[in-house]
Amino acid sequence: MGLRINDTVPDFTAETDQGSISFHDWIGDSWAILFSHPKDFTPVCTTEFSAVAQLGDEWAKRNTKVIGVSVDGVEDHKKWKKDIEEYGKATPGFPIIADDGLAVSKAFDMLPAEAYLPDGRTPADSATVRSVFIIGPDKQLKLSMTYPMTVGRNFAEILRALDGLQMSIGKGVATPANWVPGEDVIIPPTVSNEDAKAKFGEFETIFPYLRKVKAPE
Repeated sequence: MGLRINDTVPDFTAETDQGSISFHDWIGDSWAILFSHPKDFTPVCTTEFSAVAQLGDEWAKRNTKVIGVSVDGVEDHKKWKKDIEEYGKATPGFPIIADDGLAVSKAFDMLPAEAYLPDGRTPADSATVRSVFIIGPDKQLKLSMTYPMTVGRNFAEILRALDGLQMSIGKGVATPANWVPGEDVIIPPTVSNEDAKAKFGEFETIFPYLRKVKAPE
């Protein structure tokens, strides 16, 4: 069974290009984003790692650590990072897990338990390792998404989703379609009008079940 929203994510010890980590300890009191890749030195993944590197300041503003997973070894990761930095003109300061034994990919249900890496393998052998997991400081899964090999991930959307999660969890609200920071948010139906007014002040009632209010500071 795959991980579900609000499940505690697997803890593990793994080698990265920045040394050994224990995952839950590494997260600490931060948010975390784990994003996975089927192989180093692949074209789409190189552009994605570069995009993550370019957003380094944005992750830091949101108290969020990012970590990559690729089913190659540490030395390949170190070499690949040179290409990532050259392409994106930004230093990839985050670690990359060396998941050459597939332990992390299997723990997060990206590959079946019987999966293995054949000799002369190609990215197609680990194609489902194309996922993003947003994890809260409580070590619970808050959001996940999986992409095919040919479609590059939109990290601006992942950043927006992170903002939405931090707003909704931190302030007890929900966010509407296409929401971005600064726009109005939704008062959950479980909150009565009286409690909503006491908590948020004046709000707009569009339908009895859809009420909008200025995003809390």
